[in-house]
Amino acid sequence: MGQPRSRSAWGSTRKLPSGRWQARYRVDGTWRPAPSTFRTKRDADAFLAATRADLERGSWLPPERGRITLRAYAAQWLEQKPDLRPRSREQYEIALRRHILPRLGERELSQISPSTVRSWHASLQAAGDIGPPTIAKAYRLLHAVFATAVEDELVAKNPCLLRGASTDRTAERPVATVEQVYLIADAITPSLRAMVLFATFTGLRLGELRALKRRRLDLDARTAQVVEQYQELSSGDLVLGPPKTDAGYRTVAIPEALVGELETHLDHYAGPGPDGLVFCGSLHQPLNRKTFYRHWNEATKVAGLEAFHFHDLRHTGNTLAAATGASTKELMSRMGHASPRAALIYQHASSERDHSIAAALSSMIVQRVAVGGAATTRSGRRRKAG
Repeated sequence: MGQPRSRSAWGSTRKLPSGRWQARYRVDGTWRPAPSTFRTKRDADAFLAATRADLERGSWLPPERGRITLRAYAAQWLEQKPDLRPRSREQYEIALRRHILPRLGERELSQISPSTVRSWHASLQAAGDIGPPTIAKAYRLLHAVFATAVEDELVAKNPCLLRGASTDRTAERPVATVEQVYLIADAITPSLRAMVLFATFTGLRLGELRALKRRRLDLDARTAQVVEQYQELSSGDLVLGPPKTDAGYRTVAIPEALVGELETHLDHYAGPGPDGLVFCGSLHQPLNRKTFYRHWNEATKVAGLEAFHFHDLRHTGNTLAAATGASTKELMSRMGHASPRAALIYQHASSERDHSIAAALSSMIVQRVAVGGAATTRSGRRRKAG
């Protein structure tokens, strides 16, 4: 007996002995098979309908254009980004090597469908040893590679269509009180005390702090200029470069209460001369990351804040700044962010701030009642009762 078949002058489907369905279609007199088989006839028909729509729109591309493996194309993609920062390049290479290429690397671009991406993404989640932020970063990278492939007309559409997969859903980080920040500063080695306070109340990133030079500080004007940062590669090599984004170039106001701490620090611990590093290690060299974190971990343990990360100081400082009533634009400028998304995070209300808002609303209600709101309320009740 012949296998079930559905055929037209343009496209056809047939059921294979395996139970799956094959689809093929004709372009310029040549029959072309679909790049993969389908679980049901409905799926095969849907493929044919989508292909026909692409042909009618003029967006269809011959599958042979995408006959380059993802591994080869991703390598080419990286080579064509000479301005990529060293740390970003290293992170992309790690994500490709560990999370993307082992499963997808030998597939041709045209063979990677939305279902293929969905299966790959599910496998990363099921592995259990890969955190959600890492999975989101890998997905964003794969999406970026395919976005370029679409521009190169190697594939017609980007197969990365998973809703929400690019969102980095990291757990809410803790916010310390001012008292807890000073507990850490008191517990850490004296040469790093000012760095803990400065990081909290100016919001500079660790790389920006490690690269800060004396001439970028103006204690009379109480400002710090951020123009560069150190990036540390997995090899331990340091690369001095520009801030994370163009918005990272900024001048940050220093709280007056920190000036005395900074003067003491500059006198005893900073590198000499205008280009001397403000926060440095032995022999006034750039601060060693491992050495710093050894001191940090000891200090947070003494302060009873062992789960508190150094980057949480930035989160703490920016949350405190938001509580002063700073606008989104002001927070973006202080933090060095080009997008309002991160600034909005710090504008979530603390319980004290929320009570202040409620108190202000209460005052508005009282004022309204005083000028006749009570009569409106009473008449409203009478209408409801009647």
